[in-house]
Amino acid sequence: MRRFASRVLLERFQHPAQIIVTAFAVAAALGTAALASPWAGESGTATRWIDALFTAISAVCVTGLVVVDTAGHWSVFGEAVILVLIQAGGLGIMTLATLFAMMISGRIGLRARMWAQAETKTLAMSDLRGVIVKVVLFSLATEALTAAVLTARFALGYGQPFGRALYLGVFHAISAFNNAGFGLWPDNLMRFATDGWICLPIAGAVIVGGLGFPVIFELHRFWRHPNRWSVLTRITVVTTLVLLVLGFLAFTITEWANPKTLGPMDVGGKLLAGLFTGVMPRTAGFNSLDIAGMYPTSWLATDVLMFIGGGSAGTAGGIKVTTFAVLAYVLWAELRGETQVNAGHRRLAAAVQRQALAIALLGVGLVIASTYALLALTPHSLDRVLFEVVSAIATVGLSTGITADLTTAGQLLVATLMFAGRVGPATLFSALALRDRTRRYELPEEKVIVG
Repeated sequence: MRRFASRVLLERFQHPAQIIVTAFAVAAALGTAALASPWAGESGTATRWIDALFTAISAVCVTGLVVVDTAGHWSVFGEAVILVLIQAGGLGIMTLATLFAMMISGRIGLRARMWAQAETKTLAMSDLRGVIVKVVLFSLATEALTAAVLTARFALGYGQPFGRALYLGVFHAISAFNNAGFGLWPDNLMRFATDGWICLPIAGAVIVGGLGFPVIFELHRFWRHPNRWSVLTRITVVTTLVLLVLGFLAFTITEWANPKTLGPMDVGGKLLAGLFTGVMPRTAGFNSLDIAGMYPTSWLATDVLMFIGGGSAGTAGGIKVTTFAVLAYVLWAELRGETQVNAGHRRLAAAVQRQALAIALLGVGLVIASTYALLALTPHSLDRVLFEVVSAIATVGLSTGITADLTTAGQLLVATLMFAGRVGPATLFSALALRDRTRRYELPEEKVIVG
């Protein structure tokens, strides 16, 4: 009976994407059940199912949007559940599952390798065991280093008892590296806006987690030899740096005199807060400034940065910087009248160009349709609703403050968008396909007028 059930399961889930979607759904369901229990609430009573469901999806999808105050509503058990969901969602359900299977059996089957490869987006299957171990060890090491700095600051700078300081440090380190954005204060990190010992380690963990594991490993191996970097690494690093600089300049210049954000700070505080705010749309979700108090121009800049997101195979969301860069290369080649798209002395495959276009168009379509639907379910203005939708789809977690005011239908829609944004539109839709279809013939070619 057991062997029959396993065979049926394997036959039903032929595509790795189906396993990934199912794994995240199961994790969200288990998290919902745990958070809805009386032990998860600070008051000792059961939490509403919509609040538990929304929080569980937000945690496992490493988003950070909340409908209840994290520190005020949840008990230590509830916060621990959120932390486990964040860690599992950040590393990837299938990565953890494959690691556990390897530890128990000492080997990894071909199908499990395919599932883990789809989750970690590794380019080769030859050393998947080593890749998974490196991913987990690097993640834990980065989180430990960040937690150590934060713990020391909370203990020495704010007089917190060591146990409490350690708890705060670990929680925010895991939340930062996994680009989750969950904070243990009602104002998130606004009270630390001018504290570099808090903001800079968190911003650094966010950037590292958002680069993507293949890029991090390659930088570690060839950091002295940039000429040996792959196109993926070059595109990710250069595009990331450009977006970070543009984000820093956009927010700092726009909000410099805003009395609700940077206005009351000194020059050093403005520069630090501007840098932190420029990093967070990389899909982290922490905020040291009042998002609701920002100018609409800053909201628009945040929308763009959130939609682009971070690096592939990392903990960040969005359409990814590689997708954005590939589309930029395609546009540049078209403007120059070139028949091939080149990047870093390499020719980009046609399949990569199609995938980038498909991901971008799916993202745009999802944003438009979801914004339309949420506008119909809420009295809030277009700019606020658009901000909320992009934040959910890109698994960012920043909000202008309307999340908790949404109706149940609106919160369910946002939760669905967070789920879709984490597993990826392409992964989600391919998981729904029963089988791959191969065209066995070619149609005659014909040109059409475009533009």
